[in-house]
Amino acid sequence: MMSTIQGYFDPRFESVRELFAEQQQDEQARGAALCVTVGGETVLDLWQGVRDKDNQAVWEQDTLVNVFSCTKPLGAVALLQQVAAGKLELDAPLAAVWPEFAQAGKASVTLRQILSHRSGLSAVSETLPPEALFEWDTMSAALAAQQPWWTPGEHHGYAPVTYAWLLGEPLRRLTGQRPGQAIADSICQPLGMDFFIGVPDQDLERIASVSRLRNQYGDDGARRLFAAMGQPDSMTAKAFGNPSSMMTSTNRREWQQADILSANGTGNARSLARFWQLLAHDGRLDGVSLLDAELVKQMQQEHSAGDDRTLLCQTRFGLGVMLEHEGPGGSFGMGKNAFGHPGAGGSLGFCDPDAKVGFGYVTNTMGPYVLMDPRAVALSQAVYRCLQSID
Repeated sequence: MMSTIQGYFDPRFESVRELFAEQQQDEQARGAALCVTVGGETVLDLWQGVRDKDNQAVWEQDTLVNVFSCTKPLGAVALLQQVAAGKLELDAPLAAVWPEFAQAGKASVTLRQILSHRSGLSAVSETLPPEALFEWDTMSAALAAQQPWWTPGEHHGYAPVTYAWLLGEPLRRLTGQRPGQAIADSICQPLGMDFFIGVPDQDLERIASVSRLRNQYGDDGARRLFAAMGQPDSMTAKAFGNPSSMMTSTNRREWQQADILSANGTGNARSLARFWQLLAHDGRLDGVSLLDAELVKQMQQEHSAGDDRTLLCQTRFGLGVMLEHEGPGGSFGMGKNAFGHPGAGGSLGFCDPDAKVGFGYVTNTMGPYVLMDPRAVALSQAVYRCLQSID
């Protein structure tokens, strides 16, 4: 069952709509959505395809999907809001708000190091049972006890899943709320985002079923990463596969309703574009404030660059975000100051502050790439071409 493309587009961006429709012609394509803002306007809000595992239910305007690591910047912004409120400091020990975290050589690890993947806490070394992933206190305690994999501050290595508790436990202690609720109250609801970290019962039926593209192995970086994941004692393998349920839970209710703010955000392209629209405007637009401009500038500053000890490729990070870089898979497809975050399998949220663009792309057909997915980047490049022709 194939559906036609739905939604709105500004005629100046018709070539982007055509490319989005063309991508659906791939025989393995299932469902996807794209939303782009320029300045205060939405210029594209499109969706197409199917959302259920049997490929019978049409992707709707309000369909939700797991966007994986596109969730991370929301957790980062929620903690930066706490910094703005004077509740903690970027360069003070995280143990100031989480005393148990000081053990195993982490007494001086800072929030800045956590946000920029420099803390040495990309994985838990002790093998955890599958159910631990859904036990907040178990995961928090495991990270409090974890010895850093390198001297904090000396190197960087992406924390694909542990980021949830490294940010979420301080957020929980500062707000007195479960992290997903804290993010809902401070980000999603004020911005009008249809986005959840922990989906309520009544919204579960809107979630699209996620599957992987078959017989696709990505680029050299992807093959290198997958080879390392096959070495069970490596940090990379543990970062993605400890607890083992990380690799098997995507379509399970336990995953959809947990507070794994590194990886289980569930929303749509419209919500991602809205979040990045605010960051494209230094955190404030039309009387709505997300974060003060000085902290948005800090997010965009390079904190980590070069060899990533987890992903085994070149990465470049600010605070809670990836920054534009020239390595394979590192470009968002727009200007040199673009920043944002990809999600496993293809989703992408980012902004270009120079072009004042907010961009959101989501799909339930997971590709095999480590950083940016070629489908999303082709769309962002097409948007950029349209902008340049308008100018």
